[in-house]
Amino acid sequence: MSETHTKKLMNAPEAIIPEMIEGMVLAHPEMLRVEGATGRAVVAVDGPRDGKVGIVIGGGSGHEPAFAGYVGRGLADAAAVGNVFASPSPEHIKEAAMAADGGAGVVFLYGNYTGDVLNFDMAAEECAELGIDVRSVAVIDDVASAPKEKAGERRGIAGDFFVFKVAGAAADMGLSLDQVEAAARKANAATLSMGVALSACSMPQTLKPNFEIGADEMEIGMGLHGEPGMRRAKVDTADNVTDEMMRLILGEMAPAPGDEVAVLVNGLGATGLMELYLIQRRVAQILGEAGVTIWQSWVGEYCTSMEMAGASVTLIKLDAELKGFLAHPCRTPALTVGAAPAAVAGATRTARDYAAAGRADTVDRASLKAEGPVTPEVFRAMLLSAAAAIAREKDRLSELDGVIGDGDHGVTMDIGWQAVAAALAAAPEEDTISQTCTKAAKAFLDAVGASSGPLYAGAFNSAGKAVSDRLNLDAGAMAAWVEGMLTGILGRGGAAPGDKTMIDAWQPAAEAARAAEAAGEDAGAVLAAAAEGAHAGAEATRDMESRRGRSKKLGARSVGHVDPGAASTHVILAAMRDAFPN
Repeated sequence: MSETHTKKLMNAPEAIIPEMIEGMVLAHPEMLRVEGATGRAVVAVDGPRDGKVGIVIGGGSGHEPAFAGYVGRGLADAAAVGNVFASPSPEHIKEAAMAADGGAGVVFLYGNYTGDVLNFDMAAEECAELGIDVRSVAVIDDVASAPKEKAGERRGIAGDFFVFKVAGAAADMGLSLDQVEAAARKANAATLSMGVALSACSMPQTLKPNFEIGADEMEIGMGLHGEPGMRRAKVDTADNVTDEMMRLILGEMAPAPGDEVAVLVNGLGATGLMELYLIQRRVAQILGEAGVTIWQSWVGEYCTSMEMAGASVTLIKLDAELKGFLAHPCRTPALTVGAAPAAVAGATRTARDYAAAGRADTVDRASLKAEGPVTPEVFRAMLLSAAAAIAREKDRLSELDGVIGDGDHGVTMDIGWQAVAAALAAAPEEDTISQTCTKAAKAFLDAVGASSGPLYAGAFNSAGKAVSDRLNLDAGAMAAWVEGMLTGILGRGGAAPGDKTMIDAWQPAAEAARAAEAAGEDAGAVLAAAAEGAHAGAEATRDMESRRGRSKKLGARSVGHVDPGAASTHVILAAMRDAFPN
């Protein structure tokens, strides 16, 4: 059976996001512009202003028109644009926050995914250092992704639409930071969604479907990145599918006769309006039979998943305040409500300074411990070997991720490691191992918005600090470096051993490295032991049930598959071992 490949109109996969942003701005110059050094902060031409709460939205690309399509007067002031299905980096988000900041604080709005939470949290910490008061609201509307008693674990899907609109209106009306945050949280609590997928989508870098589904099958409760839903079944009628989605939504929302709702029927990328209107027809019938009034409906593509076929239904239960926010005028590329908002008399905007706050760390090399065969030059060669190995293995790693995740792990790891390689090539030759780790952390974080970005940034920073007193690494320092990588991931991610994550490879790697050091082995043997420990740990994830990340929803279906993050850990350590000097 031949392998399935998809087709996309693009120039180069690595250029698809910056070229998309360029095209958006050229199409809507009266509404959008790009600010900052990264080119990933899309800003409203007439949105940010002094004295107004800033609204920053964001997430991975591939969901167009979300997220940058909702930037404009009366809605979002700026969007941080990540790579396909990957969160924007803290640097992207920080630049969007600087653009949106009017001195009254900023609200971050994004879907509740591990990568987004980690990156937006790190950006909020950096913004606090700049004096920007940030509040964060993670959208949790997908009823299929967790039960009501665990609503905080739910992912955000098309419900972003209503939460963004409410928060943007509240800010445009001049409400305070506390009031805007409260409005966003109120909308979040009142919004519920559920979706169904009929086909897979594909990443630009792989041109392969990111999951397998039969020609006559559908996935009920599918996530926006190809995450598994509640169950797989044969394709049913539009009415029956809509009935199932509405049954879960209304079962939790429990609207009473006379209540009002707004409705969003959203296409996932390859579903025509003909089918979406069939869903809208049935939604209206169900609500009418329940005595619930539809205040307003939106039908079309508002939050997609590349070229996935399927749809979602979102309801927000309304009161007078939420209706007022939804009715407030806005003008963006993807949504216009009411007449174009009038200019605010006397509005000003303070100039922004996006210049990086460069920090030149100086180190007295003479004060560092020089015992050991791993010199800074050797260490850089080891990292470059890891980057080359990830590039060779990226397709295999993405295929592993396609089974239990969203199919992009190999791609995002390759992006991060190639950024590390470029940073090391540009770094001064006299950099110490600790300085090399700091540069690797920043490069990985700036390049990768998926959860692996902040996790590996934390790992490199922690590992660098663990050997900051060393010029060269001996056996003990080599073990300390591996252990430092584990410590950094544990400190940032929140996962634990047994959760079926990269930790299940890094922990046995660190334990094996320490055991080899205690046995009197040299630095090369310590690193080899770490690689062997990572391999054993990665293989052990095959029998684990996932308890973290996007594969958590799979439950028992995740058993039998190696975790891609654990597999990439072994690739990294094995490549570093192979580059060790004989």
